[in-house]
Amino acid sequence: MENKIKAYDNILALVGNTPLVRLNRITQEFTGSFYAKVEAFNPGHSAKDRIALHIIEEAERKGLLSEGSTVIETTSGNTGFSIAMASIIKGYECILAVSSKSSKDKIDILRSMGAQVYVCPAHVSADDPRSYYEVAKRLHRETPGSIYINQYFNELNIEAHYRSTGPEIWEQTGGQITHLVACSGTGGTISGTARYLKEQNPNIRVIGVDAYGSVLKKYHETGKLDPNEIYPYRIEGLGKNLIPGATDFNIIDEYIKVTDAESAHMARNISKTEGIFVGYTSGAVVQALKQLDALGAFAPDSKVVAIFPDHGSRYMSKIYSDEWMRDQGFLESAKEVRPQEVQYVK
Repeated sequence: MENKIKAYDNILALVGNTPLVRLNRITQEFTGSFYAKVEAFNPGHSAKDRIALHIIEEAERKGLLSEGSTVIETTSGNTGFSIAMASIIKGYECILAVSSKSSKDKIDILRSMGAQVYVCPAHVSADDPRSYYEVAKRLHRETPGSIYINQYFNELNIEAHYRSTGPEIWEQTGGQITHLVACSGTGGTISGTARYLKEQNPNIRVIGVDAYGSVLKKYHETGKLDPNEIYPYRIEGLGKNLIPGATDFNIIDEYIKVTDAESAHMARNISKTEGIFVGYTSGAVVQALKQLDALGAFAPDSKVVAIFPDHGSRYMSKIYSDEWMRDQGFLESAKEVRPQEVQYVK
């Protein structure tokens, strides 16, 4: 009998089923047990693989895409990579409008994946014609046979995580999860995951992580967008200067804000203590855990799942660059486990 070759048909077959990893040293002083859903194990190294594949396949099912079609999206980098990866496999062109806040690493990676990239100024209003939202809309209008993913206002963003991330976490924790803590940007990850988990146990507490300079926390508490909340910040893929339709605010119990500097240091500390090479938003979510623990949010029997959205390799020119950290004034702002100095042998 001939042995079968054990291989996946293509890279997209690896999307999802990411591991849950217990956190040990970084949370050892916290009350409760803490686990990371490590989304960097997706083939595109981020949680955005889930929505890119789901939205594109739904468009195919509806007959909106065919060979040679163009997929257009607004992205801080990770969604763009996932769309570019899926477009390669499925035979589509890919055009991406990217925020200038995105790291050079992310922009270079998108170009390397064959995407046509438009870098747009980060610190303009959402309705400014130069914003990456408006540029993507314009490119969609100007490109025949294109679809616009529109992750910020696409219900399929939520559905992708409702169908995958939520069930995975429920199964991996054996239904013992008590808290879900996740960064909130477009809101698809936290909303879809929370929607599934709360259907299984409505007592699970869902906490969104927001950035200073973003409007999400105050909007959740007041129902109003306060323009005075908006100012430039450095964390990518977290917070917003508009209210994304892909966020189900009713299913999120509370928001907590974190700073750029503390989140950057925490990411570096996670990498040096847990051996998990994480991105900026993973630092933000563990910084949120630290602040929540200080507020007494957790009990000894709490089982807390934090979503780590992406991989540290996307941030080599930012949070893992001492020069960039120094330029931001971050190296003097917090204690961290510092990287070892490189020794040159002559």
